[in-house]
Amino acid sequence: MTDATAQRSPPRPNGLEGVAADWASDQRAFKTASWGKAMMWIFLLSDTFVFAIFLISYMSARSSTEVEWPNASEVFALHVGQTELPLLLIAIMTFVLISSSGTMAMAVNFAYARNRKRTAQLMFATATLGALFVGMQAFEWTKLISEGVRPWGNPWGAEQFGATFFMITGFHGTHVSFGVLFLLIVANKVRKGEFDSGRRTWLCREKGDYEAVEIMGLYWHFVDLVWVFIFAFFYLW
Repeated sequence: MTDATAQRSPPRPNGLEGVAADWASDQRAFKTASWGKAMMWIFLLSDTFVFAIFLISYMSARSSTEVEWPNASEVFALHVGQTELPLLLIAIMTFVLISSSGTMAMAVNFAYARNRKRTAQLMFATATLGALFVGMQAFEWTKLISEGVRPWGNPWGAEQFGATFFMITGFHGTHVSFGVLFLLIVANKVRKGEFDSGRRTWLCREKGDYEAVEIMGLYWHFVDLVWVFIFAFFYLW
């Protein structure tokens, strides 16, 4: 907090009223990070534990079962004409999601430069790539369900395969879907110039404050990073 801000701020109340005043104001957490950014980091940390538990449970189930585990190259193969291409759809999905991380990083960079037009364009591009990923994941689910895969069994071996697949990919897909929704919301606000209007909103404290874009970027990069682990442990193992 600067000296000028401190001079304008009213005296801080004591006791519980002071704690409530801190949480309801724009106090900076950890000296350099805003409350919004700090809370996003805390959320991502908690989400890391959840995904880690899911992946550890998957590895435990796969290692302990005595029934043969389905071969990912065969289960997730895509038929193109008369040719069976193993993991083709998964490779495309991974490429799309990693590419969206690049467009999101560029959007944050242009937000720092206060380039409203480029920021909005790149955020919409990121949302489009995210929606494409979710669409391909829906196609993958439909394909496997039509082939007999269920949470309680599948025609290729261990019953745990279906349960772990739908749980892990479904949980991640939900994260991507919500990310796409919030990307569209923030991008639309950027496009309309709400961050440059000088009007205080729940996403903007002052004129030219594009921190919401950076916070959105933190979430999106986390979602992309989690997919790398899912891809490695579930599809390549």
